[in-house]
Amino acid sequence: MSAPHAVISGASIAGLSAAWWLRRTGWEVTVVERAPSFRTGGQNVDVRGVAHEVLERMGLVEAVRAANTTETGTVLVRQDGSVRAELPSDGPDGATAELEVLRGDLARILLDDLPDGVEVLYGDTVAAVTDREDAVTVVTTGRRRLDADLLVVAEGVRSSTRDLVFTGLGDVDPRDLGVTMAFGTIPRTADDDDRWRWYTAVGGRQVHLRPDPYGTTRAILAYAGEDDLVDRGRGDLVDALRRRYEGVGWETDRVLEGFAATDDLYVDRLTQIRMPSWRRGRVALVGDAAWCVTPMGGGGASLALTGGYVLAASVVGAVDGAAVDRDFVDGPLDRATVERALTSFDDWMRPLVDDVQGIPDGMIRFAYPRSRVGLAARRAADAVLLGTPLRKLAARMTQVADTERPLPPLVTAS
Repeated sequence: MSAPHAVISGASIAGLSAAWWLRRTGWEVTVVERAPSFRTGGQNVDVRGVAHEVLERMGLVEAVRAANTTETGTVLVRQDGSVRAELPSDGPDGATAELEVLRGDLARILLDDLPDGVEVLYGDTVAAVTDREDAVTVVTTGRRRLDADLLVVAEGVRSSTRDLVFTGLGDVDPRDLGVTMAFGTIPRTADDDDRWRWYTAVGGRQVHLRPDPYGTTRAILAYAGEDDLVDRGRGDLVDALRRRYEGVGWETDRVLEGFAATDDLYVDRLTQIRMPSWRRGRVALVGDAAWCVTPMGGGGASLALTGGYVLAASVVGAVDGAAVDRDFVDGPLDRATVERALTSFDDWMRPLVDDVQGIPDGMIRFAYPRSRVGLAARRAADAVLLGTPLRKLAARMTQVADTERPLPPLVTAS
């Protein structure tokens, strides 16, 4: 009998992790990616908590370590650039993690290590999904028809395929956090160093500068309030940012000049995705399509890596009740087995995601103070929280995607 077939929509971290693990356990895997080719670039992500173990099981820790952004710490700065506080970066999961890497570099490492037999189809998207008793059929905009035992949707926070399948009231709860971020790569200057420098100004505005391993600097302008940037053209976008950031100071003018020239400027409105279930029939959601935690929650890349592993392990467990070798993949898989596997996946991942998504009430207003009084209160709180007596408490706030539960067992084919 032939091996079961998985179609994965999305070729970033979550989709590539799922492809890596499913193929290692004997599945035929087809990845469909909207972009015309592999997407490089992106901002910092990191590997934290249980994702460390997943990466170790993949044998990719040293590859990720070698692609490190070169960032060594995180500091909060004043308008003149002087340091007013330093965030804890002790141990592997500090504010700057031990395994800190650009999104595109982590995705490239996963892509280059995919086992033979994974087919990646660029420049195509899912147009229709038919979930039947015996299979799920995917039709793409490129008129491909793909019959599979399992469809894995790993497209990101604004997934169109998710919205094709999960159409009921309450299936998807997108929560606007009220924060907009503009990202881009700008030239490095002699004053840049190996730290993440973070400046907060009145009006709910922040400026971030972070080193990368390519001789440039990754910049972020983040602000709280109504969105007036998403869907603007390049010229209008930079002009709107100039108006919003007028008078902020520090490195703002430099960032705006860099944004006007860079070819990778993009804007995102931070939106969490909350769902009562990440499964329906033969369809599973992983990564941001299922549970986007946003940079405010943190740990998105770690949850994506872990989700791919747990999905494959759940399939193994559903078929045989324990970790087995590639003989288990004789297919096709009946619908009841797939549904049992996806239930196990959902059950294992749910506590990990809930822990990261629980942003306390008032956190946005605290992080993005609007008034001078609010800014003064924020700085006073930073001084107390990041001072020596409470430093260990502050360090625990960066420990996301962590659990004392062992990963579900999984033995891959040799």
